[in-house]
Formats: sequence, C-alpha cells, structure tokens
Amino acid sequence: MAGEIIRGFPALRPVWSDWFDTLSTESPLFGGDHPIRIEEGRENGAYVLRAELPGVDPQEDVEITVDDGTLTIHAERTEESSGRDGGGHRTEFRYGSLTRAVQLPRGVIEDRITAEYDKGVLTVRAPIEGAERPSGRRVEVTRGE
Repeated sequence: MAGEIIRGFPALRPVWSDWFDTLSTESPLFGGDHPIRIEEGRENGAYVLRAELPGVDPQEDVEITVDDGTLTIHAERTEESSGRDGGGHRTEFRYGSLTRAVQLPRGVIEDRITAEYDKGVLTVRAPIEGAERPSGRRVEVTRGE
C-alpha cells in the first residue's frame, strides 16, 4: 500500500508545479516586491513617501488613511478589455486591489499630511514636529596642556 502511494508522487509533480505557479511570488512573504513600490525619506523637515501608481484615477481609485502612526495606501486598478479578442493576449500589469502600509516616523504631525498625484506617482508629505531644529551640533576638540 505504501509503495503504491510513493509511486504515485511523480504523477502528482505536474499538478503541484501548476499549483505553485499560481501563487504570487510578488508577495513580501516570498521575498518579492510589494504590489505598490515606494521610495521614502526626509526632505525639508518632512517625511516624504513616493508610490508608483500608474493607471489610476487619484480622485476615484486611491484612498490614504492614517491610524495610530501607520499610513495605508489603498488603490484599485481596473483592466480595460476593449479591443481584445481573448486570444494571444498577455499582460503583466497588476489589476485589482493594491495596498501598502508603512510605519510613520516618530514626530509626524498626522493632521498635516498632504498627498499629490502626478504622472503615475503619488507623493505623500508628512511634516515632522521639531524637524526644523538641528539634530546636533559640532563639538570643538581642544588640546590639553
């Protein structure tokens, strides 16, 4: 009985292979890219996040929320199917719901966060409290006598 089961495994290999191919390796769990790619950093006293979101209407398809120090971007991208006959068409574009959440740095003034969308890039700016103050000062070293 056990020998029959073991002999059956090679026959299942194509089924497993097909099933694993359907899993998204783009997931961060698999070490792939997030569905929304970002750049983040600090500029002029603010935390700045830029997100690639081509092909969306920012007024209709993008929602940004801030909750307890976490900024969440949610977007919907729908596929237009006009002019396709269904045969030989291939797309690697991502459609459907896309979500990305990032932890905001300490000191962000949440009620002053702004967002702008231009040429497929969403830019979110979050002022940081006290960022105008220098973060350090130079200490001069003197010679002992």
